[in-house]
Amino acid sequence: MLAVLTAPACISPTSVQEVPTIPPPTETLSGQNDWQLLAPGLERRAYDPDSSNPIARMIALRIDPARFAFRVHYRPGEPLTTREWFQELGGATAFVNANFFDPQNQIVGLLVADGQVYGSSYTDRGGMFSIQNGQVVMQALLRQPYGGEVLEQAVQAFPMLVIDGEQSFRDDLRDRPTRRTVIGQDSLGRVILMATPLLGLPLRELSAYLADADLDLVTAFNLDGGGSTMMGLSIDGSTEYVVSSLDPVPAVLAVYPRG
Repeated sequence: MLAVLTAPACISPTSVQEVPTIPPPTETLSGQNDWQLLAPGLERRAYDPDSSNPIARMIALRIDPARFAFRVHYRPGEPLTTREWFQELGGATAFVNANFFDPQNQIVGLLVADGQVYGSSYTDRGGMFSIQNGQVVMQALLRQPYGGEVLEQAVQAFPMLVIDGEQSFRDDLRDRPTRRTVIGQDSLGRVILMATPLLGLPLRELSAYLADADLDLVTAFNLDGGGSTMMGLSIDGSTEYVVSSLDPVPAVLAVYPRG
């Protein structure tokens, strides 16, 4: 998706059919704090920001970095569909779309894939998820600018949604509901990946919701959304869950079980 937050969402009936039907909360969740354990260190849960509006549902993956590793994959100028990324990422347990990108399918911001650096860091906005010396680091770039440190993996996007556990985005200028992809980290260091299969919240409402929800988020920021929103989940080689993007994307953040 072009790195413009105001581009209109375009969800066609055909593309919506690619996303598995999501049953009502009562069919999958017996209680408000009901996480489904998929594997040691990997959990999934549905969140409903608006109980009267099922299309606002968000799917969350909670991942323990001690049991799973993160890698960035980038194909400059050669975007892939969700199905193609599944084929490309043999062995990945999960993946989501990453940076914003331009019409030439080149990422915007900084991206690091297996130590290879692409683009340049934001200096006036956004957040960064990175792997430094094997450890997960989440930072708000205005508070902690990227200073050229050696990174194994990194993705950047904007805006920040949660900082120090508090709502951090309050600007509703030109904001609108659309599909969303979010990355965050909780107080125990677990990484949270979230995607909206149908139609998500405006950014200001999403920021407020994430800060108040029982996710225990310390830091979170928005990844590319709209037609780029993508999530794949595979357990033991079998496809477990898919949020298909409407557009092919050139970069993803993937999750792999540690050996």
